[in-house]
Amino acid sequence: MGVIDSEEPRTVDELLAAARSGLHRLTAREAHAQMAHGLRLVDIRSDAQRNADGVIPGAVHVPRNVLEWRLDPASRHRDPDLGRRDVRVALICHEGYQSSLAAATLQDLGFARATDLAGGFQAWRAAGLPVERHWDARDCGRQSTEALSTTPANRRFD
Repeated sequence: MGVIDSEEPRTVDELLAAARSGLHRLTAREAHAQMAHGLRLVDIRSDAQRNADGVIPGAVHVPRNVLEWRLDPASRHRDPDLGRRDVRVALICHEGYQSSLAAATLQDLGFARATDLAGGFQAWRAAGLPVERHWDARDCGRQSTEALSTTPANRRFD
C-alpha cells in the first residue's frame, strides 16, 4: 500500500484515508494493555506538546522528523531497541493524524504491524490513562518527570 505510490495529486484527506486503510488502529485502552505484552508505544509529539500535556510512562520519545532514521534497521542512526522489524510499534501523536501517516511510512519500511493510536494523546488522556509531567531541561534542575493525576481537578502544574 505505499503512501506515495499515486501518480495523481491527492488531498491530505485522501492521503490520510489511504494511510489508515492499511492500519489496525488501536484505542488508548488497547495500546495501554498491549504495552504489558511487548508493544512499543512511540511518542512522536513535539517537545512543546510534551511539555504542555505531559508524557506517557513507558512510551519512547522519537521526534517525528527523525522517526524513519531511528527505526530503519539499515540506518546507521537507528535506535538499537526499535530498529528491528520484529518490534511491535504503535505511534502516538497529539490527535492521531500525524501518527497515521507516519505508521503507514513505517509499513513501507517493512514494519508490517506498525500502527497508531486513534485519537492520539488526547484520547489517551480522555481515557484516564497514566500521564506524567514532562520537565524541560531548562526547568531549574527539577526532576525529569512528576506523576500527575489524570483527574483535571487534581492536576498540578506549578
